[in-house]
Amino acid sequence: MATITGPIDVSALRARLDRATAAAEQAGVDALLISPGSDLRYLIGAGGDSFERLTCLALPVGGTPRLVVPKLEQPGYAAIPTDELGVEVVTWVDGEDPYALVKAALKGERTAVADMMPALHTIKLGQAIGGAQSLAGPIIRELRMRKDAAEIDALRKAGQAIDRVHARMGEFLRVGRTEREVAKDIADAIVEEGHTVADFVIVGSGPNGASPHHRDSERVVQAGEVVVIDIGGPVAEGYNSDSTRTYVMGEPTHDDVRETYAVLQAAQKAAVEAVKPGVTCEEIDAVARKVITDAGFGEYFVHRTGHGIGLDVHEEPYIVSGNPLPLEAGMAFSVEPGIYLPGRWGARIEDIVVATPDGVESFNNRPHELVVL
Repeated sequence: MATITGPIDVSALRARLDRATAAAEQAGVDALLISPGSDLRYLIGAGGDSFERLTCLALPVGGTPRLVVPKLEQPGYAAIPTDELGVEVVTWVDGEDPYALVKAALKGERTAVADMMPALHTIKLGQAIGGAQSLAGPIIRELRMRKDAAEIDALRKAGQAIDRVHARMGEFLRVGRTEREVAKDIADAIVEEGHTVADFVIVGSGPNGASPHHRDSERVVQAGEVVVIDIGGPVAEGYNSDSTRTYVMGEPTHDDVRETYAVLQAAQKAAVEAVKPGVTCEEIDAVARKVITDAGFGEYFVHRTGHGIGLDVHEEPYIVSGNPLPLEAGMAFSVEPGIYLPGRWGARIEDIVVATPDGVESFNNRPHELVVL
């Protein structure tokens, strides 16, 4: 079923539909075919999941948008003002051919399908329509990368909400508790502080902190250990938070913690300060990486510096070596360098920022210092 949790701005959605079809025409395709997910939510305000029954928004160049949806799932889309958006809704029941209904809305055979559309539907649409298929991602991401004022407000709201959770970390993260116990309490707090759900909670204590995507375990938090806490989730508007802070349980057991953490803090600060329109994504990555490498920890920074964020936690633009994309005002992304010492401990600092016309705004404003609990 569709999910609609935030307000619907008809004029904004109508403009997105128009821009999407214009971008499709410029890309040389005759139609975009969008399945349930974040792209669909971006375009018509309804997300949801894709199942074995086809739901598809067809956006033909020079034609009328058509939402093909199983009749049994149509109530989930009832709140979408499809008439005002100029979207035709066509339902189908089991035994009918939904792929033919999509084809009937098109004026050509060159289609771009949503990146995450299940192969079940991608293949059958290709068989029904014929012509060349390509991915819609490169077209849609050009729209989604540049956040408008409402999207930035939603990301700012999400950032403030996750900051409130980090401010409460002393309630949850204590010596003698398991990572899993801490994670459960944090997940509850994420919802209490304004998210619709806790999308992810990473509690990496001691050597587990040296694994960037460790989640949680039955390991007991010990005195003197460094603990990485990476948390986030969506607010009602669908936009996500994602923030990491590093904590230490009293005086650090390892004598290199404070000096090494200072390097990480300097790298993250330098990368954030480098953000402004015209600077490339790879240049931001290089700023953070140079500080860490010059201090002798280059081999222990094992991931990109950041990722875009919006309706998806990870989306374009990616702040990584090899990405020459220049930043533009409205591009929002994480800045999250890390240092991970295998078998010992790890640390990461992560803020969500947005490029502004003359610089950068951070949506996360908790202290960046190593927090002693």
